[in-house]
Amino acid sequence: MSLQSTDQIADLITRIRNAVMVGKTEILVPTSKLKVNVVEILAKNGYLASFDVIDGKPRGMLHVVINEPGTIAKVNEITKVSKPGRRVYAGADELPVIKSGRGMIIVSTSKGLMTGGEAKKNRLGGEILVKVW
Repeated sequence: MSLQSTDQIADLITRIRNAVMVGKTEILVPTSKLKVNVVEILAKNGYLASFDVIDGKPRGMLHVVINEPGTIAKVNEITKVSKPGRRVYAGADELPVIKSGRGMIIVSTSKGLMTGGEAKKNRLGGEILVKVW
C-alpha cells in the first residue's frame, strides 16, 4: 500500500464515503496536518463521532470513528469540490448553502480551514474543498 496520494483530501473523503456505504464504523488513514484539520471540522460539526492521531514511523495514522456501533452515520453524502485539475474559489458573498443549511462546506481561507458559515461571518472567501450533508 502506498502512503502517498496526489490529493490527500480526496483520498480521505473517498475512504470515509466508502466506509459509510459498506457500514463500517471506523477507518485508519495516513495522517497529515491538512487531514487532521478537515476531520476536526467534521467532528466538531457532528458529522463524525471522534478521531485521534496515532504516532508511528515513518508516518502516523489517523483513526477516524465515523459513528458509534449500532447508530446510523450522520454523513449522507460527502464530496470533494475543488480538484487538482479544477480549483473552485468563491468570495464571501458567493459561498454556497448546502441543502438549505442542513449541510456544510469546508473552505480554505487565508485564516486557515473553516466552515462556510464561519467564512461568511468573518467575511472571508477561499477555495471550496469539501461539501457534506
